[in-house]
Amino acid sequence: MADDNSYTVAGWREWVSLPDVGVTWIKAKLDTGARTSAIHAFDITETEQEGAPWVRFSVHPWQGSDEDAVEVSLPVLDRREVRSSSGHSEERLVVCMDVTLMGIVTPAEVTLSRRDEMGFRMLIGREALAQGFAVDPSRSYVGGRPRLAVRRRNRGR
Repeated sequence: MADDNSYTVAGWREWVSLPDVGVTWIKAKLDTGARTSAIHAFDITETEQEGAPWVRFSVHPWQGSDEDAVEVSLPVLDRREVRSSSGHSEERLVVCMDVTLMGIVTPAEVTLSRRDEMGFRMLIGREALAQGFAVDPSRSYVGGRPRLAVRRRNRGR
């Protein structure tokens, strides 16, 4: 556990990247109320490689757009019952992927879910944030933003 002076301060929303899966930019909400991180995934297909469970899925990195979909294949880490803020419970597949937040690469357990109607295509939860981040709810994009042409592709908030 880090001491109070060793946390990197991030805003409540940040631009992050997922270097292992080829997502250069995705806007994420940093949510201390959620234990596990989550990503909007679609075309989810469970497979097997060398006797181990894997999952293939696609990611739309831009809010309000289905352009530039990225296809991903990762080992399944777990299956978890996840309860939404509205109280609805569902089983989700969990994968591990690196998230670059504030220039720091952090491994994160990420659940796959349909987040079409959510404000953010990715949510960073407590387990990832506990690896040295503090969230300042009064700030946004402390880690910087991509250039304007990239931000314009993201039609959301």
